[in-house]
Amino acid sequence: MTLKKSIIEQRWQEVINRDKSADGKFVYAVKTTGIFCLPSCPSRMANRENVVFFDTAEHAIKAGFRPCKRCKPTQTNSQIKHLDKINKACQLIQANDTALGLNELAKNVGLSPYHFHRLFKEVLGLTPKAYASALQAQKLRNALTNKEKITDAIYDAGFGSDSRFYEKSDKILGMHAKTYKKGGKDRVIYFALGRCSFGDILVAQSEKGVCAIYLGDDPQTLVQQLQDQFANAKLIGADERFERVVASVVGFIENPLQSIELPLDIKGTAFQQQVWKVLRDIPPGQTISYSELAARIGHPRATRAVASACAANKLAVIIPCHRVVRTDGSLSGYRWGVDRKELLIHHEENLIN
Repeated sequence: MTLKKSIIEQRWQEVINRDKSADGKFVYAVKTTGIFCLPSCPSRMANRENVVFFDTAEHAIKAGFRPCKRCKPTQTNSQIKHLDKINKACQLIQANDTALGLNELAKNVGLSPYHFHRLFKEVLGLTPKAYASALQAQKLRNALTNKEKITDAIYDAGFGSDSRFYEKSDKILGMHAKTYKKGGKDRVIYFALGRCSFGDILVAQSEKGVCAIYLGDDPQTLVQQLQDQFANAKLIGADERFERVVASVVGFIENPLQSIELPLDIKGTAFQQQVWKVLRDIPPGQTISYSELAARIGHPRATRAVASACAANKLAVIIPCHRVVRTDGSLSGYRWGVDRKELLIHHEENLIN
């Protein structure tokens, strides 16, 4: 079916304005990329001559176009509404000291247990149980920092008994509770320095996995940052075996299109873990806005908290917080420098194109 010229021009104007009210009425596709989007998609604006319009996502797919990974034009209105239910479930988990069962959570948000479990994991990348465990782990870290007795911290974090906690304490904290309480004293961390296209790099690894990747312009400053972060740990540099890990990280930074399989030792709040999980799902060469990132984790109003979670990331490029930009596409703060952020984005775009 051929669209009237007036309708085409109206749709193009809605795309230019990134009009959210037009979402669901049509999609537009870009012939040069083979991708179709919602009118409100924050992707870089295409040239008018390369744009075609379709009434539905199904029509665009039949014409050979792929859905955009940023705006997800195949997502239904019911799925969007379900984000509110997932957000409500997160608030329920956060508000209760004792763990809520799957059936109880599902009932509170008006979904079947099976549908709720599937949707929760689809939206957050975590099961309800894993999300609750991450919250409990954060409560424990806070309690160990503030309580004199480890037993008090264990019960304050919601563990029903000492034995239940000690069964999985090493997994929760990455070390024994006594070691954590002493600020990581006696913890061994290997580190090494290297060079990449974006400056000096420091990679550090604990017994659990890579725990820090820093970028900068001065090796000594990077070492100082590591010492500040792990003030009570035993730092070991220039280990020949660890040099291979650094080489793998440098290779990945130079070409993020390749895969990298390294164990990661990431410590953060449940909210930060959500943000970092979504960040790792952003493909090289693409960017999203802070507000879109907040929406993806089911907290559309938490833009500032999302920005803080990005700033708390200590694994440069592996957790690609450089792929998050302002709504207008401009660059904001970056732990390792805005200029370096711009270089990383352009480098990835060039690799794709």
